[in-house]
Amino acid sequence: MATKFIFITGGVVSSLGKGLGSAALGALLQARGFKVRLCKLDPYLNVDPGTMSPFQHGEVFVTDDGAETDLDLGHYERFTGNPASQNDNVTTGRIYTSVLQKERQGDYLGATVQVIPHVTNEIKDFISEKDGTADFVLCEIGGTVGDIESLPFIEALRQFGNEMGRERALFLHVTLLPYIPAAGELKTKPTQHSVKELMGMGIRPRILLCRADRPVPEDELRKISLFCNIDENKVIPALDASSIYEVPLTYHAVGLDTQVLDAFGITDAPEPDLEKWERIMRRIKNPEGEVTIAVVGKYTNLNDSYKSLNEALTHGGIANKVKVNIKFVEATLFDESNDDIAHALEGVNGILVPGGFGNRGAEGKIKAAQYAREKKIPYFGICFGLQMAVLEAARHLAGIEDASSSEFENGGSPLIGLMTEWTKDNVKEVRSNETDLGGTMRLGAFPANLKEGSKVAEIYGSTDISERHRHRYEVNINYKEQLEKAGFIMSGTSPDGTLPEICEREDHPWFIGVQYHPELKSKPFEPHPLFTSFVKAAMEQGRLV
Repeated sequence: MATKFIFITGGVVSSLGKGLGSAALGALLQARGFKVRLCKLDPYLNVDPGTMSPFQHGEVFVTDDGAETDLDLGHYERFTGNPASQNDNVTTGRIYTSVLQKERQGDYLGATVQVIPHVTNEIKDFISEKDGTADFVLCEIGGTVGDIESLPFIEALRQFGNEMGRERALFLHVTLLPYIPAAGELKTKPTQHSVKELMGMGIRPRILLCRADRPVPEDELRKISLFCNIDENKVIPALDASSIYEVPLTYHAVGLDTQVLDAFGITDAPEPDLEKWERIMRRIKNPEGEVTIAVVGKYTNLNDSYKSLNEALTHGGIANKVKVNIKFVEATLFDESNDDIAHALEGVNGILVPGGFGNRGAEGKIKAAQYAREKKIPYFGICFGLQMAVLEAARHLAGIEDASSSEFENGGSPLIGLMTEWTKDNVKEVRSNETDLGGTMRLGAFPANLKEGSKVAEIYGSTDISERHRHRYEVNINYKEQLEKAGFIMSGTSPDGTLPEICEREDHPWFIGVQYHPELKSKPFEPHPLFTSFVKAAMEQGRLV
C-alpha cells in the first residue's frame, strides 16, 4: 500500500489536543494492523525548543538520537511505542537555516530565494522523505490556523496535498465548540470561521474533530456539516475524557479511525485490537489503593513542564494497580528556610526531585533530599535531582561543607562540574563555557554499566542499560571515595567508568538518583522499571505511615 498522509491542523484556540488526537489516531490505526509514523511541524523560529523556558513551551522531549523536540513527540511514543527521531520534528528555524545554508552554497543557482518555492519546497522535502516508511504518516501542524507563523507550512501542505491527490492525502481539522452558559448551548460559529479560514488558504478539510466539554447534539453536528461542506458522518465529536489513555477508546467509539479509512477508500481493514487500552483503563478506573508523590521542582506553575514525568508516575501506578496523586511542591519556597519543608512534605509516600537548570530552587531541592534521607521516605532524583542529593550527602555526611556545583558560580568544592568532553557514536564531543546553549548538552541515548548486586541492577534485571540524557553538568568522579564512605554508592557509570550515572543509598528503603531521564522511555503498556519500583516503594511507605 502506498503511504497515506494525514495532516492534522488546529483552529479557534491553541491547546486543543492536536498532539494527543494525533497519537490516539496513530494508536488506532496501529491497532488495526497498519504501520504508522507521526511527525510534528512547529512554526516557531527557534531551531528547536532546547533553549526555551519550560514556562514558555513545557518540557523538551529528547529522542534516542539526541534531538530536543516538542513534547507532543512524547505522546506519539507513549501511544504507539515507536521511537521518535530527529527527522520527526522540524521548526521554522530549522527550515530557514537549511534554506539559507543552501543559498550560501549556491545550490539555488543564483535564483532569488523566496518563501515560494524555496521554503515551501524545504517543508515538502521534510514530509516527502517519510514516503514509503509507513502505511500512514500523521503530520501535526503546531499553532492555530490563521497564525502568521504557520502560513508557509499551510501553503506547503496545500501544494503537497494537490500533488498527492485525495487518494493519498487527507486533512483533518481540530476545532472547539465552546459552551456559552448564558445561552445554554454549544456554539458552532467559531468552527465555521476556522474552516472558512483554512479553505481560504486552499485547503478543504475532509474530517472535523470537534472538541467539547459535553455531548454535542446531532442538530449541531448536522449544522456544522452543512455550513462547512463536510460529510455529516465525518464531523466527529471529541469530548473530554477521564484520562488521556481513554482517548483511543472514545475516538474509536465515535468512529474517527473508521472515517479516516473511509476517506481513503479502505473498507476491508480489520477491527482494532484495543484490549491493552481497555486493560489500562480498567486499572486506572479501579485502583486497589493510592499513593501521594511530592514532586519538588521549580517549574510547578505549568503542568506541561513535567509532562513525561507525570505520565511515567501514572504508568508506575498502572503497573502496581494504584492511583498516583502528584503533589507539586515549589522548591524555591525552601531556599532560605527549613520551616515549611516538613509541613509541605508531611504525609507523602515518596519524594521526587526532577531535572532543572540554574541555582534557583537548588537549596530547596537539597533540603528535600535531606528530608527524604532522614525520614526514610522513598526518594527519586532525576538529573538535577541526583546532583542535589549528592550535594546533600557531601555537606551533611561526608564533611564537605562547601560542596557545590560549578553551575552556581558561588565557589565551593565543585562536586558537580561542567562536562568538557564525552564520546557519542565513537565521536568525541567537546564543550566549554563559551559554547552556544542550543543543542550542546549531552543529549540522547548513552549506555551505562550497573554494579552487580546493586538495587538498580535488581530493578532493571540487567547490568547493561541505555537511557536518554539531557544535561551539561555531571557528578565529579574524583569524589567517589568520599561519597561512598558517606553511604552514597555510585552504582552505575558510563562504560569507561568516568561518568557517574546512578547513585543509591544502601541504608535507606529506596533512595536512588539517576543522571539521565528515565521518564522519556516510559509507556502505559510498558512502564519504566524505575518508576514501577519507586511507586511500589511508596506503597510500602504508605503501609508504614
